[in-house]
Amino acid sequence: MQLSESVCLVTGATSGIGRATAIALGAAGAEVLVSGRDVTALDAIAAEANGRALPCDLAEPGAGGRLAAEAIAAGGRVDVLVNCAGVGQFGPAAALTPQDVERVLRINVSAPIDLTSALLPGMLARRHGHVVNLGSILGRVGHRREALYAASKAAIAIFSDSLREELRGTGVSVSVISPGAVDTPFFARRGAPYDRRFPAPVEPERIAAAIVAAVGRDRAETFVPSWLSVAVRVRKVAPNLYRALAGLFG
Repeated sequence: MQLSESVCLVTGATSGIGRATAIALGAAGAEVLVSGRDVTALDAIAAEANGRALPCDLAEPGAGGRLAAEAIAAGGRVDVLVNCAGVGQFGPAAALTPQDVERVLRINVSAPIDLTSALLPGMLARRHGHVVNLGSILGRVGHRREALYAASKAAIAIFSDSLREELRGTGVSVSVISPGAVDTPFFARRGAPYDRRFPAPVEPERIAAAIVAAVGRDRAETFVPSWLSVAVRVRKVAPNLYRALAGLFG
């Protein structure tokens, strides 16, 4: 897909990966619609990306469908949907509350699926479109004390894989981006800092570049950094070895 003059909707655009992605898409010549909760930050990134702000709290029931309608009204259509909005949850599964579960699954799973479902009919009618979902390496391998978050990212990864096959031959495609640690406010917001020396967090601009490349080259899945795919392959072909290594190195 050519991004120049495409209409792109980016959720979670007020900081981190979403913000970097909005800027990267704007630099590629796209018309960018940015969404997020913080109206002040959203207006600032809209100005920087030469786009338009669509305030929305995706934690609210039905927010995905409402945002889709607002985006179509603002841009006339949506060619590229980039689901960057997401929240983390750190801690033992035994301490999870129903409110924790509902919040994480609504923002990380229900909202992107609702948005995708609402925008797909237009894309299919035009035989032109691309959906990018932000996953995580944890959605492919899991990790202790992050069971809920990992489960939400596993769900969106499988949704992406399934939808890509469903849409084969329609002119509409799907990509999932699976990063490791990224240097954003995500860790502070999830309730625990990132305290590992390896692997070092990457800059959000690297994820944004991967998103732009995934759309332009129609890539099914991209790991950032790319060597993270080795862990997925080891887990697939030698699960017992993988679990032993994970227990040893965390």
